[in-house]
Amino acid sequence: MNEHTLSMRLERVAAHVPAGARLADIGSDHGYLPVALMRRGVIAAAVAGEVALTPFHAAERTVHENELDAYITVRLADGLAAIEPGDAITAISLCGMGGETIRDILDSGKVHLTGCERLILQPNGGEQPLRQWLMENGYRILVEELLQENRFYYEIIVAERGEPVTYTCEELYFGPLQMQARSQVFLAKWQRMLHQKHKTLASFEQARQALPEAKVQEIAQQAQWINALLA
Repeated sequence: MNEHTLSMRLERVAAHVPAGARLADIGSDHGYLPVALMRRGVIAAAVAGEVALTPFHAAERTVHENELDAYITVRLADGLAAIEPGDAITAISLCGMGGETIRDILDSGKVHLTGCERLILQPNGGEQPLRQWLMENGYRILVEELLQENRFYYEIIVAERGEPVTYTCEELYFGPLQMQARSQVFLAKWQRMLHQKHKTLASFEQARQALPEAKVQEIAQQAQWINALLA
């Protein structure tokens, strides 16, 4: 993967960035996403934010080699602190991190959010607490996508601030729009997950030390939801 050829996962993220957007790509790694979008003429400007030095320098290099220094600013900063008011950001992408990490970045960086940005989120697991945060902070989920790449399932969640919305526990777990669409890849993912839940519950029964009852109940509840979903 490079700025010319994005992974399938990043291509799907790119597809949800509005034309003419001013993008903040947080945890930009090599800066491939903003550079690819700028090269294609999709976005007007971008900020690539990185908290670690090695990827920060890699992103600087990618931007410089593509002669896009005038359009893409690379900043060494923690989370949304990479965004400055003058950037006039209209879209924020956070990709390739756990859902809890994305939630924490959004929560600790609330001061940098105007509420007018589109959030394009690609969590690696932990989607449930992320959806919970979106709901509690007035964000409506507009698009949910699920794809399989190299044996792994990846979810993309696109949200914007809007009318308050309340999702059920099951909707937070599976994704409200995923539940409606019931795509083949969605059903395949949850068949695999059900198998894993049953294995986990079986291993709990064989475990010598007593496990917290709440943990056992949580897994059992999830298995029940998946069974109902697939029925």
